Amino acid sequence: YRQWITALYELCWQVVLGNLKLDLAANVLGDMMELRDDMPSILADVFSILDLETVALEEKNKRDHYTQLVGACVIFVPEAILKERLDPETLESLGLIKQAHQFNQKIVKIKTKLFYKQQKFNLLREENEGYAKLITELGQDLSGNITSHLVLESIKSLIGCFNLDPNRVLDIILEVYESRSDQDEFFLSLIKSYMCEPLTLCHILGFKFKFYQEPNEETPKSLYHIAAALLHHNLIELEDLYVHLMPLDATIVEEHKRDISEAKQIARKLVMVVLPSEKTEDKEKDKEKDEEKNDKPPDNQKLGLLEALLRIGDWHHAQSIMDQMPSFYATSHKAIALALCQLVHLTVEPLYRRAGLPKGARGCVLHPLRNKRAPRPAESFEDLRRDTFSMLCYLGPHLSHDPILFAKIIRLGKGFMKEDTLLSCFLSIADQVLLPSLSLMECNACMSEELWGLFKLFPYQHRYRLYGQWKNETYSSHPLLVKVKAQTVERAKYIMKRLTKENVKQSGRQIGKLSHSNPTILFDYMLSQIQWYDNLIVPVVDSLKYLTSLNYDVLAYCIIEALANPEKEKMKHDDTTISSWLQSLASLCGAVFRKYPIELAGLLQYVTNQLKAGKSFDLLILKEVVQKMAGIEITDEMTSEQLEAMTGGEQLKAEGGYFGQIRNTKKSSQRLKDVLLDHELALPLCLLMAQQRNGVVFLEGGEKHLKLVGHLYDQCHDTLVQFGGFLASNLSTEDYIKRVPSIDILCNQFHTPHDAAFFLSRPMYAHQILSKYDELKKAEKGNRQQQKVHKYVAACEQVMTPVHEAVVSLHPARVWDDLRPQFYATFWSLTMYDLAVPHAAYDREVNKLKTQIKAIEENPEIPLNKKKKEKERCTALQEKLQEEEKKQLEHVQRVLHRLKLEKDNWLLAKSTKNETITKFLQLCLFPRCIFSSIDAVYCARFVELVHQQKTPNFCTLLCYDRVFSAIIYTVASCTENESHRYGRFLCCMLETVTRWHSDRAVYEKECVNYPGFLTIFRATGFDGGNKVDQLDYENFRHVVHKWHYMLTKASVHCLETGDYTHIRNILIVLTKILPCYPKVLNLGQALECRVHKICLEEKDKRPDLYALAMGYSGRLKSQKVHMVPENEFHHKEQPARSATPASQQNGPGSTGKPATSTSKTEEGTSEDGERGKDKSQGTTKPVNKANSAAAKVTTSNGNGALNSTKTVKERDDKEKSGKEKKEKKEKTPGSTPETKAENRREKQRDERAGKEERAAREGKEKTPKADREKVKAEEKSSKDDKTKAGNGEPAEPSRERDAIKESKSKEKGDRSAVAGTLKSPVPRSESAESERDHKRRKLDSHSSPSHSSSVKVSMA
Repeated sequence: YRQWITALYELCWQVVLGNLKLDLAANVLGDMMELRDDMPSILADVFSILDLETVALEEKNKRDHYTQLVGACVIFVPEAILKERLDPETLESLGLIKQAHQFNQKIVKIKTKLFYKQQKFNLLREENEGYAKLITELGQDLSGNITSHLVLESIKSLIGCFNLDPNRVLDIILEVYESRSDQDEFFLSLIKSYMCEPLTLCHILGFKFKFYQEPNEETPKSLYHIAAALLHHNLIELEDLYVHLMPLDATIVEEHKRDISEAKQIARKLVMVVLPSEKTEDKEKDKEKDEEKNDKPPDNQKLGLLEALLRIGDWHHAQSIMDQMPSFYATSHKAIALALCQLVHLTVEPLYRRAGLPKGARGCVLHPLRNKRAPRPAESFEDLRRDTFSMLCYLGPHLSHDPILFAKIIRLGKGFMKEDTLLSCFLSIADQVLLPSLSLMECNACMSEELWGLFKLFPYQHRYRLYGQWKNETYSSHPLLVKVKAQTVERAKYIMKRLTKENVKQSGRQIGKLSHSNPTILFDYMLSQIQWYDNLIVPVVDSLKYLTSLNYDVLAYCIIEALANPEKEKMKHDDTTISSWLQSLASLCGAVFRKYPIELAGLLQYVTNQLKAGKSFDLLILKEVVQKMAGIEITDEMTSEQLEAMTGGEQLKAEGGYFGQIRNTKKSSQRLKDVLLDHELALPLCLLMAQQRNGVVFLEGGEKHLKLVGHLYDQCHDTLVQFGGFLASNLSTEDYIKRVPSIDILCNQFHTPHDAAFFLSRPMYAHQILSKYDELKKAEKGNRQQQKVHKYVAACEQVMTPVHEAVVSLHPARVWDDLRPQFYATFWSLTMYDLAVPHAAYDREVNKLKTQIKAIEENPEIPLNKKKKEKERCTALQEKLQEEEKKQLEHVQRVLHRLKLEKDNWLLAKSTKNETITKFLQLCLFPRCIFSSIDAVYCARFVELVHQQKTPNFCTLLCYDRVFSAIIYTVASCTENESHRYGRFLCCMLETVTRWHSDRAVYEKECVNYPGFLTIFRATGFDGGNKVDQLDYENFRHVVHKWHYMLTKASVHCLETGDYTHIRNILIVLTKILPCYPKVLNLGQALECRVHKICLEEKDKRPDLYALAMGYSGRLKSQKVHMVPENEFHHKEQPARSATPASQQNGPGSTGKPATSTSKTEEGTSEDGERGKDKSQGTTKPVNKANSAAAKVTTSNGNGALNSTKTVKERDDKEKSGKEKKEKKEKTPGSTPETKAENRREKQRDERAGKEERAAREGKEKTPKADREKVKAEEKSSKDDKTKAGNGEPAEPSRERDAIKESKSKEKGDRSAVAGTLKSPVPRSESAESERDHKRRKLDSHSSPSHSSSVKVSMA
């Protein structure tokens, strides 16, 4: 056909161009007409094309050629065909028509007649028979062999026979389909076969939808169904139909915004405080709004169509409609949510049967959709990614309408976690669907537990992220959730207002119900209330017993979020204490985590992270958690009985070592231990706390108040001690040894302070020694006690030898010239458990249990079975304690034997004893005595033990002297808790000294013939020869008095500084040592006077100091009855002189040099700080009246006795001795306390009168003292010699004076080394110094010791 057209076109075109003659071409064309029947039609088509082309040409001749050619061919081409194909103007030029204009009009009329004149019947009444037959045909029973093809043929016949309008027929087909919507297959195939154009079908459907868009009209579901079916089978396009549906998208968006604003308004109303009158007005307005809503607006046809699409499984088109609307707007309508849930049910069914169905559960069988185009059911977890996840995301919080599907998705999640794929997808589903849906469910505890079954498989980091999203973002995404949040807060307020200890059970149930759905909102409000009112903690903790596991986990998150709130300051406004809200939260943490099975990992990691960041405030939380969960208390307010119990075994500690009875902590301790081990947090927490102690002062302190810095330091230290104690008592030997590195790595690599490093390592050494000891016992079976001891010593050597080598790197080499590493390691590795058995504590607890058993037996109200159980428990506990006591006794005996063998190698004699004692104090005693209360007792007992073991080269006297003589610097550098511990240490040291002082027999038994009490007697008649001898009892009593005086002097100094830290710390120390000090009446009166002054000064300025001072003052007054005058504390009278040097010492009137004197190291070090201070200030302290008899009294600037004031002193001594004789006479008959008290008061009045006179004289006579000492040193020394000669004593050889000077200079160097290790006190101005000197003169005038420095210990 194409070839013919082409050939004819080329032939005719040549004629038009004039290349071919017209006649020849006409003949050829005429001949060709016979070749085909349709050749005239083909030629007419060619003429039609050429007609269009030649009209546009400018050359007239070509148009003429064309016209002539067509005119020549009219003979064999029918006229009708030409009229049909050619343009009217061309026909007119050919003469085939008369006028082109008339011809056009005629065409229009014919077309109108053909197309617009009604020839078919559109209305039923116009052709009722035809339409009746059509409806009958469509409504027949389709169960037989009737197909859509047969029915279509009948319809065509009816249309042709009755001239039915095809569009009207299509409309009737849709109407019948609507009424028979179950016959989808038949009608869809019929419409497909009948179909004209999709647009026509769309218009007809659109017309139907428009009919129902009037108010109070409801679109039938059947119409939605057929529209969905036609869309699903692609018979119409969604875009074409969507424009016919109401309401408009803009209207939907506005409605959604209005819903959100209304929800927020409701939320605001619920939160606001509203007056009763306003409430009634609001209720009336709400009623009016509800009435307006009752006037039904037109149906949302888009949502109706969406529901129908979901019902038949057309997810593709349904998703397109939902994309046009705001998020979750469509699924907020319950019908659509349920339809989508049903579709998800069908999609996940096969996979749920395989991987999610619990064992033994049958489950409801679901029949799949017959629709082959519906989403394919998921067979694997990867298939869920295809459609299911997107369906769930569109469903969002409205999965709450179908709890069964909710449970299915969770169970699939559990199954998926086993296969470990698609983690991020399931986390998104949990975030966007599961948690919001739980918020809209009404207190469904089962779903909460089901969800926890999935969540517990996630790490806590993932869970907490989900909770954070849920709490802070989810509730603002949807109007319903906004309302739910407001309602939850309102309900929480209602419950919390009525929560008390009495109604905990009822309120707890209400809290439980509320928490099943919206735990984050509830806990957030509860925590905010607890932060304000800490008395709510106990009832709140008790009321949480009805929570689900998920709720407990959410509570842990909410607590951490509240702690980490950046908007809250962790300090109170005065910047000296930690905020009460933080303390309340910490207390809640301890109680909640102990009582309920909540995972601790997140909280512990939070504390660790805070420590990493250099913030120690949150250690309060760790402290509370360990205290409550493990029952380990850290307090410096322990009673002596508790402290004694803490030196025993674990059972004794639990029974008698704490304020609260520790019960049922086994499970909670185990939980805490497991978390620390599983997350590897045990050692990092210890190291961070140890490092943070100094960080608190030097890094974190900054601008903080000194009081707060001290508090944070104490908190950090106490928590370290508590936490380390927990690890030591709960971790197994293997776990502990595996985690704690060696001591040199701890100190050098991790920069852990030495005291903390040994604290962490100590349990490890004990474990290793016991393990090795058990190995050796098993290897050689021998039951003899001696063999066991030897094996124990061997085990200690094997374990501790590497430690001895490791500690060498901790200090410079010169340290080990005096102390052996073995001694250093032994001191730091032992505890009170190793040194002594607290028999009294064991007996006390056993007696308590016996009393308890007796009380149980005598109580008739207790049931028999309970009585039996309690008695068995008490008996078992009693046996455990007795067994533990026996075990500790054997252990202590082994340790003491080991120490006896080791002691000879502890101290070297390479340098002076003074240097040895300095290093011992600096590196061992002082760091450990302020570490903990038990360590304070240990340090005192260790010094006593070293003395009792007769350790070579250890000077006990010098050690005690150094401890008691220089407490100012130590006290000034302590924190509050360290002051408690230091006071306890001093008290224990004083207890030992007091025991020796109180009884000559005890002193001779425990001190005489011990190397620690060896002294050098300076020979007076020989050439400087020295004789080693023991310090006798009376001289020891003089030394003890001197120590008491030095303590008084230091205490008064601290009290007079006006500095907060000095005053607080010395008051704490004085309170602690009150059982042993003051014992001398005049010293006690001096203290009482200063403390009373503090009470007056600080009453309105610093209430905490006032409280401390008042407390001490009251207790000091109660101790007054136990105080004795100075002459009873030590003998002040001068005894009769004899030939022996030792008998020439004790006379108070003696001004000569005593034969027995302790070394200048003792005396010099005791007043070391005072000497340097006074020299720098250029002042000289007054001479002590009572000390005038002592030949070698050392004043504060370190010089000897001042003989220039001899005459005045002798006069004073006479007056004083006269008074003493008078007092003795008066005191003899006064045996009753009343008489003694009266005599004491009279004595004090007499003393005051005498002292005032002496003070007036002394002020005049002391003035030239400094000049004489500084300018005329040589004259003074010669004068001293003359004075001694006048008193019956030979002058000291110049050789001995040189030796004294040399020892002085050496001791100054020693003392400077010691002073360098101590923290310097706050610098004081000269004016303040002069005022304090004046005050000290007053103290010295009535409280100076008589023989405070009469004895000087020398190095043997």
